[in-house]
Amino acid sequence: MEDVILEIIDLKKNYSSKSVLNGVSLQVKRGEIIGYIGPNGAGKSTTVKIMLGIEAEFSGEVKIFGQDISDGDINYKRKIGYVPEIAEVYDNLTGHEYLTFIGELYGLDFELADYKAKSLMELFGIGEVYYSRIATYSKGMRQKLLIISSLLHNPELLFFDEPINGLDANSVMIFKEIMTQLAEQGKTIFYSSHIMDVVEKISSRIILLHDGKIAADGTFEELKTQNTKGSLEQIFNQLTGFSEHKELGSRFVSVVGEM
Repeated sequence: MEDVILEIIDLKKNYSSKSVLNGVSLQVKRGEIIGYIGPNGAGKSTTVKIMLGIEAEFSGEVKIFGQDISDGDINYKRKIGYVPEIAEVYDNLTGHEYLTFIGELYGLDFELADYKAKSLMELFGIGEVYYSRIATYSKGMRQKLLIISSLLHNPELLFFDEPINGLDANSVMIFKEIMTQLAEQGKTIFYSSHIMDVVEKISSRIILLHDGKIAADGTFEELKTQNTKGSLEQIFNQLTGFSEHKELGSRFVSVVGEM
């Protein structure tokens, strides 16, 4: 279980003259659930897109499953699952058509992809829309479809960006259990979210990115002992220097109450 699945060394990335990543270095071992957090613009999505091979032109080194991703061999992507924060799906397809298409892209034969897709949709409470067009799906149904599509090929490494958006409370509990059990099986999970209490509860390790650098890295208990605040939200605010939330909230409510 000590296998290093992912290693980043001195990762830097600029957009024109703007520096987004300023020397990020980390190692992630098999079976870890990484809570990858930070303010908007901190570089979280950029890091993930580089690891997925979506973003290029960076400096530093990125190794996934021991392979340098700059070597041109993209076979490592077959062992990765990804749920982006904003995803476009083919509205004119049915859930059946979309998921079997995704399954076949990852090398599953049609019958196995169909069986797994239908079973997972039923277990997630949306089996009745398996043959319905995605255009008719609610936001929660679409999110479940994306989660299923990321897991269909039984990947070793998962990247989830705000994966519980639109899910009801029961589905969130199911999803948290899925992640816990996948990690117990040795799957490695990168979980990015602004919902701090969920990150606090499900992560075996939390990495906080701020201004393109790692500002904190450790278990929640370790972060608590290193900082004066109690909850992850309070630690987040302390480390990122954001303390105006109460004043801004009060001023917002004051304007709402004006007549």
